[in-house]
Amino acid sequence: MTINIAVAGKGGTGKTSVTSLVIRYILKNNLGTVLAVDADPNSNLAESLGLEVRQTIGRILNNFQGEKLTIPAGMTKEAYLEYQLNGAITESKSIDLITMGRGEGPECYCYPNTVIRKLVDEWSKNYAFVVIDNEAGMEHLSRRTTQNIDEMLLVSDHSIKGLRALERIKDLIKELKLVITRESIIINNVPGEVDPRMKEEMGRLGITPAAIIPADEEISQYDLEQKPLFQLPDTSKAVTAVNELMNRLLSKTGVLK
Repeated sequence: MTINIAVAGKGGTGKTSVTSLVIRYILKNNLGTVLAVDADPNSNLAESLGLEVRQTIGRILNNFQGEKLTIPAGMTKEAYLEYQLNGAITESKSIDLITMGRGEGPECYCYPNTVIRKLVDEWSKNYAFVVIDNEAGMEHLSRRTTQNIDEMLLVSDHSIKGLRALERIKDLIKELKLVITRESIIINNVPGEVDPRMKEEMGRLGITPAAIIPADEEISQYDLEQKPLFQLPDTSKAVTAVNELMNRLLSKTGVLK
C-alpha cells in the first residue's frame, strides 16, 4: 500500500523544508522507497534533498509544443511524449524525484499540473510513499493536482496571515470534496513561545496545531552553506519536531507498530 503525503500552505512558510524533513524521517527509519514530487513552479526541493535535476516536466512540455517533432515510426505523439516524460525522473538509491519546473507563459501551469497528476497516479504503486511539495496558495487544489491524500500537512508560519491562508485552504478542500483522509496543521519557524495573538486567532478559527516547529538556526546555516537538509543532525530542533509528528501520524496508519 502506498501512503500519499502532501504539504501545502501560503508562500514563505517553509513548506519545502517540512517536505524535506518528512522525507528524511521516512528514509532514516527505513520505512520504504519514496517518490518525491516538486509540484511548485519555483522548484527547489531537489536542493534540499541534495539531488541534481537535469530535466523538468515544464521544460519537456515547452520543447514538445514548440518544436517540429520527428516521431519514430509506429509511435503516436502521445506515446512519444510519455517516453520523454519518463526522462524527467531524478533517480537515487531510496528516493526518486519528479520536478514540475516552470512553463512559458501564464497558461502553462495547468497542463504540467495535469501531467504530474497522471504520472504520479501511474508511478505511485511502485513506491511505499509519495510526498508532494505543492505550490504556494490554493491553485494546486483548484486544479485537483492534490487528491486521494492520506496525510495533508497544512503549514503556516508564525503569522496571522499564514493561519488565515490555512483556513481558506481547508474551506476549499471541503468545497471541492477532495479525498483527503486526514489534515494536520503545522505552525513552522516559531521563535520561542507561540504569541498570545496567534493563540487567540487559532481559537477563533478552531485550529489545533498537530505540531509546533521551533525556529531552527541550523536550517538557516545549511541554506547558507548550500547543504541538503537531509544531512541535518538528529539533534536539530526542526528535525525533532517533525520526527515526533510523523511518529504520531504513521502510528495511526499502521506503518509504525
